[in-house]
Amino acid sequence: MTPAEARPAAGAGQAAFVDVHYHVGPDAYVRRHTAVTAGEQYARLGGWVVLKNHLGSTAAQAWEARQQGLPVSGSIVLNDIAGGLDTRAVEQAVVQHGEDSGLRLIVHLPTVTGRTHKSRLARTPAHPLLARDGLRPLTVTDGEGGLRAEVREILRMARDLPIVISTGHADGREVALLVEEAVRLDVPRVMLNQPANPMTGLTCADLLDIASAEQVWAEQTALTYLLGYQDWDDFSAVLAKVPRAVYSSDLGQTSQMDIGEWTTHSRDWFEKAGLDEGRVTEVVRDAPLRMLSL
Repeated sequence: MTPAEARPAAGAGQAAFVDVHYHVGPDAYVRRHTAVTAGEQYARLGGWVVLKNHLGSTAAQAWEARQQGLPVSGSIVLNDIAGGLDTRAVEQAVVQHGEDSGLRLIVHLPTVTGRTHKSRLARTPAHPLLARDGLRPLTVTDGEGGLRAEVREILRMARDLPIVISTGHADGREVALLVEEAVRLDVPRVMLNQPANPMTGLTCADLLDIASAEQVWAEQTALTYLLGYQDWDDFSAVLAKVPRAVYSSDLGQTSQMDIGEWTTHSRDWFEKAGLDEGRVTEVVRDAPLRMLSL
């Protein structure tokens, strides 16, 4: 079955929208919501949320939230603090995520890479240890510029496990290497993680080329636009033109808007961008569900 033919899971399939990128506590920084309070917000709005955490896995949190009837699934970020590019960490998260959601776990490659970038976000480290030492960096490439062997192994795992590989905060060159290897290995699901962020720096024109492979989804976050990392023309062009574009928030910061306000602003942005109802449904619901469905 090709990605385009995959059917959405029954639970998430009832949602009006799917946000594949929302941060809850505990995380590397103080967050607005817990898994449960975020899940309650998405439930009231008729949505589904995928939790993200720079410290590692949200799989168990998502499972707990679903036991309370909340529309939540999870992810793992393979940063150094979580054990890095370890296949065992991925397997553990898959087991913790369970099978009841009917959705794939998102496996984010490292988001803390050590590349020079001063975030425009006002953020407070969640623990004194993080305030003192920060997070150690890790990249998907080795000293010679090729993909690490561990990354190739994780890509191979994605052919057999119910996961989506996310490019994390890889730079533009690394994203190209990851997509090339994913196509070569016939990895079924790859998500370009917020590619407009300054560490990756991909424009709509870049995405129209890179995302031509049928197993590649391109995430468009609200946060890259809100922080001024991406101008209106590029933001709206991605939403209107890129195949398999997935619209998400990347919110959860205490300095940014809450979930309900994001949905209101999003409707205004879609109208300003001239998106018809079919395209809106595609980017906020149908494309995310095809990507996450088993």
